[in-house]
Amino acid sequence: MSEKDDGKVRLDKWLWAARFYKTRALAKAAIEGGKVHCRGERCKPSKEPKVGEELVVRAGFDERTVVIRALSAVRKGAPEAQLLYEETADSLARRENAAAMRKAGTLGVETDGRPSKKQRRALQRFRSDAE
Repeated sequence: MSEKDDGKVRLDKWLWAARFYKTRALAKAAIEGGKVHCRGERCKPSKEPKVGEELVVRAGFDERTVVIRALSAVRKGAPEAQLLYEETADSLARRENAAAMRKAGTLGVETDGRPSKKQRRALQRFRSDAE
């Protein structure tokens, strides 16, 4: 981190520097789209993250819970970027489990196709009874 930063960095810049997103624009769009939460709440791209804060970052199929270990406004290589945060053990286990399920193909719902006329009528009867 350079001396002129005074320990302040924008959240979108930190996510970019930590290599969660390829560009700052993608990081900003993800934050505005509600894919990044700090302390359980949505945040703004201009938020100043602090060391020790916990973030939930969603990118693609993965949702990571990370704890900020260092601040940086400069994008460096992947080994240096990984030192900026630490993923929680629970998050790591969930991601590995989800990846295994995706690989096995058990995530999607399989059906026998369209419902028959009899099944459709049963569904309509069920829905009207529930209301």
